[in-house]
Amino acid sequence: MRQRRTALLGVALAGLFLAGCSGDAGQPTAGADRPLKVAVIPKGTVHVFWKSVHAGAVKAGKELPNVSILWQGTVQEDDRRAQIDLVETFIQKRVDAIVLAPLDDKALIGPVLDAKAAGIPVVIFDSDLADPEAYVSFVATDNFKGGQLGAQCLAKCLGEKGRVILLRYQVGSASNENREQGFLDEMARHAGIQVISSDQHAGTTVESAMNAAQSLLAKYGEGQVDGLFCPNEPVTHGMLRALETSGRAGKIKLVGFDASDRLLEGMKKGAIHGLVLQDPVRIGHDGVATAVAHLRGRKVEKRVDTGVVVVTPENLDDPKVQGLVHPALE
Repeated sequence: MRQRRTALLGVALAGLFLAGCSGDAGQPTAGADRPLKVAVIPKGTVHVFWKSVHAGAVKAGKELPNVSILWQGTVQEDDRRAQIDLVETFIQKRVDAIVLAPLDDKALIGPVLDAKAAGIPVVIFDSDLADPEAYVSFVATDNFKGGQLGAQCLAKCLGEKGRVILLRYQVGSASNENREQGFLDEMARHAGIQVISSDQHAGTTVESAMNAAQSLLAKYGEGQVDGLFCPNEPVTHGMLRALETSGRAGKIKLVGFDASDRLLEGMKKGAIHGLVLQDPVRIGHDGVATAVAHLRGRKVEKRVDTGVVVVTPENLDDPKVQGLVHPALE
């Protein structure tokens, strides 16, 4: 670790020396048209969401001249150390930019600042970083709004009355925490609905989410809970499996976040009543495009909103919705 920090310091000093010749660290060379290497680091690589983000990043790499995409993520979505190591590795490789979805909004500040000091600009996507001065731009869904839309959908499904549960994701994931807060703030405006549990975390896998969901369903037996909200794909999938194994699928209204074939199947069977959808292909595309625009000397927005919609059984067949739930991954 000491050798790695020493190497990073050397890279950072070299970056600062070059910045002294061409501008501040992390700033582009205006008008440059040289080949660029852009590293894209997602939170994970297993779930459909991240595969769609990858497709968007690859699409941007094909559209933009002289741009190579280096895609690498951690095996587990709670492995902060592994993600930090990835950022440091790409700094040592002297990539031109890093596009990062941080697993933790605080733990990744140091590595992002290391990249900035080395003259490597960072674009954050999907989930924010606690220090906005550390990065060039933030490309993501309005996650707070997504949580609000999820609450509105669930309230409508329940006829504005009932008892609901929020099953959270994991501590430190800014995107999910914003969704959860948006859900709670919106649900507080619906007087006929009571949130009976909002302090349980599902963890990062479908299996851990299923275990947490089973514990909640066991605690709140038949007739004690009317609705559920889950803030992402693995949590929604785990909750769906718990409802199915307990025989309560369809009896409790479930609104989730993101889509997969399994979740869409659940909606068609009446077990899922709404899904808040992002546009992951656009997130991946715009994350890379924003980094390249910055490197080419163009002004970029500090915040790029990639949109959010609610899908229900009623609008599932809409062509625009189908483009989101079945994105082209090639």
